Amino acid sequence: MKRLILGGVIITGLITGCVTQKKYDDLMSEKIQLETDLTNAQDSLETALAGVERLRKEAERLKSDTAGLGEYIRKDRRKLAELRKEHDQLETYYNNLLNNSGKLTRDLAEQQERLLSLKENLEQTRQLLDERERKVQELEDILARKDEAVQALKNKITGALLNFKENDLTVAVKNGKVYISLAEQLLFRSGSTVVDSKGVNALQQLATAVKDQKDIHIMVEGHTDDVPVSRTSQYMKDNWDLSVLRATSIIRILTESGVSSDQITGAGRGEFYPVADNELPDGRQKNRRTEIIITPDLDELFKILESN
Repeated sequence: MKRLILGGVIITGLITGCVTQKKYDDLMSEKIQLETDLTNAQDSLETALAGVERLRKEAERLKSDTAGLGEYIRKDRRKLAELRKEHDQLETYYNNLLNNSGKLTRDLAEQQERLLSLKENLEQTRQLLDERERKVQELEDILARKDEAVQALKNKITGALLNFKENDLTVAVKNGKVYISLAEQLLFRSGSTVVDSKGVNALQQLATAVKDQKDIHIMVEGHTDDVPVSRTSQYMKDNWDLSVLRATSIIRILTESGVSSDQITGAGRGEFYPVADNELPDGRQKNRRTEIIITPDLDELFKILESN
């Protein structure tokens, strides 16, 4: 700085002795401007140095949190990239909208046609749903009537067999069917296929209660315990034969008492469907039984289901 001022003085002296007043004034103005610029440059330098110091401190602070800041920057960059992509897509879409108004008009017309088609399909679907709902309601009504009919039949059978002991027979409704379980002691002697007179009386009363029901099917199932038959013959070799022959004997009595033969079916289950433990005497007694299962005619239901 001192050298620069000294040079200025020397130059001033030279100028004073060798140049005109105008040139001197111009040079002095230029000198003053240079000194002003120098002062401004020094101020800017000091400001810049202060800014550098602040940046250095900020850099040190940023370095202390490099991992977090790096992750933040990466996330920010990803978000920025997504925003840019979205912006580009929106801009492209906007430009397409501007440049393809005719196409949009055609597309709108196509959309309207599709909407009309969808409306027609929805109307057809609604009609189908209404029809299905109607059929479901019809099925529910039929089932309700069937349940009422089954309960009424159960009550009728129970009333017809009131004079028999509970341990001889039971009447119950299960799964929409009437189950009549008749114990062996009511119907047969041990190992016999001939129905006792008391059993014949019970079966006749049962036939009287159901013979006018033309919309039922009757299944007669014979059941035994697991004790082998004591007396075998060419017609009866095991418990399976015994259960079949007993079911057949009962069917004959029912049909002779007025039950239509095309409504009744017989089956022998042998020892294979026990309801109690065959290891106990009481369990074996319960297993030696005949079950008469009365099922309502479900043709009406099947017709509705087949029409779906």
